Amino acid sequence: MNAKLPRTRLVLGMTAGLATVALATGLGAAQAQDRKPQPSAPQAVVQTSVLGVDAATRAAQAALDAAEKEGQRVTVAVLDRSGDVRVLLKGDGAGPQTEESAKRKAFTAVSFGQPTSALNKNAQGTGPTIRDIPGTLFLAGGVPVAVNGGPIAGIGVGGAPSGDLDEKFAAAGLRAIGELR
Repeated sequence: MNAKLPRTRLVLGMTAGLATVALATGLGAAQAQDRKPQPSAPQAVVQTSVLGVDAATRAAQAALDAAEKEGQRVTVAVLDRSGDVRVLLKGDGAGPQTEESAKRKAFTAVSFGQPTSALNKNAQGTGPTIRDIPGTLFLAGGVPVAVNGGPIAGIGVGGAPSGDLDEKFAAAGLRAIGELR
């Protein structure tokens, strides 16, 4: 009888232990199903896409080449999402005002994610408008460079006799780098 007592305690102890584990697991699973998903915490580090210097240079050169092919003296600026200049090409004979014009058109295009010609109507009116934002220029000639629908850079051209021509040359720069991913 003494030999059966430790074995009985062992079996009862193991059974109780297994029952406890099963109960805890079952309750944990049931509780997990009842919980609503918690919103994720904001990320401390966020990665963004940047147009590489090679692509920015190809875009700027293609825009300048398109303008020169038509006898236009322009400056081309490619700015990143933060408004910093990635590439600036001033064509031979381009006027002194063309650099600022190109940079501001590129800045406006990347800031709003639209060609500057499309934004011009929003800059009209007698009261405050988007034209009051420092560094912007709502003349045609700036196009955004987008990845997955979000702007990552802007190409601006200044110096042709019309904004339509400037924008045509900026679009040639955009075509030179193709669809980005």
